[in-house]
Amino acid sequence: MLSVVFAVLAALANATSSVLQRKGARRQSEDRSMSLRMLWDLAHEPPWLAGVVAILTGFVLQAAALATGPITLIQPLLVTELGFTLVLSRLLLRAGVHAREWSAAAGMTAGIALLLVSLRPRSGDVRAVPLLEWGLAGGVTLALIGALIVVAFRKHYAHRAAYLGIASGMYFGFLAALVSGMTAAFAGGIGAVFGAWQTYAVLVVGPLGFVLLQNTLRAGSLVASQPGLTLANPLVSIGWGVVVFGEQVRGGGWIAGQVIGAALIAACTILLARSPVLQGSEGATEEDEPSEEQAPR
Repeated sequence: MLSVVFAVLAALANATSSVLQRKGARRQSEDRSMSLRMLWDLAHEPPWLAGVVAILTGFVLQAAALATGPITLIQPLLVTELGFTLVLSRLLLRAGVHAREWSAAAGMTAGIALLLVSLRPRSGDVRAVPLLEWGLAGGVTLALIGALIVVAFRKHYAHRAAYLGIASGMYFGFLAALVSGMTAAFAGGIGAVFGAWQTYAVLVVGPLGFVLLQNTLRAGSLVASQPGLTLANPLVSIGWGVVVFGEQVRGGGWIAGQVIGAALIAACTILLARSPVLQGSEGATEEDEPSEEQAPR
């Protein structure tokens, strides 16, 4: 299926971006947040710039996937990003990969396969969603994201990175919903795309998500931020697909397979995120960072 190929390639591009941007972001101090000065400093880091190119490539590939498949199928496939991140961290940061990491990657792959087979998602009609329903769902999603960001900036180090990771994952799940609305307009021709409000919403929401991601990567190691960043995205996307877009998934006994698949993905994601490989040779562990009680106020 073409949409699956696009989704896997998007996951690979996103993983490349995560590793390169993390490598560049760690060279910058953490005394500034969500500022143009921060982006200006990062723009002088070649690995970070290469990561920007990779994330733009991933966005295009994800849009292509969402244009050819339901969001409940595409977004869970993006969880494979973490496995790709593992391999690329080994290649680019020269970290060793052990049996634990390979086992977790294999378990995650099995979990994704079980989840998708159990869901067997079928496309809904994104174009039929009323504007009021878009507004209500979008308002609830953004309110939750905003609350997480507020809590995050009251925390320090690992706790801040964890909350920002969840917020970023939810934000990109919301962005995927907007992209689904934009790509659905292609059925009416290129003119319909430029006439769709979702197209202009993506132009606003996309850059803001990019800034949020930079703060997430700078807040602490990938051990803290990556689980939330990886898992919140498909969860929000599945919610939008089923509740808002009317995409159909299997029920009955298949729910057990969905729960087991999701649990396996979550467990393997946490196991992989705790791997030293994802931090690189220079990555600080959470134990290396001051505790919240010790952190300066």
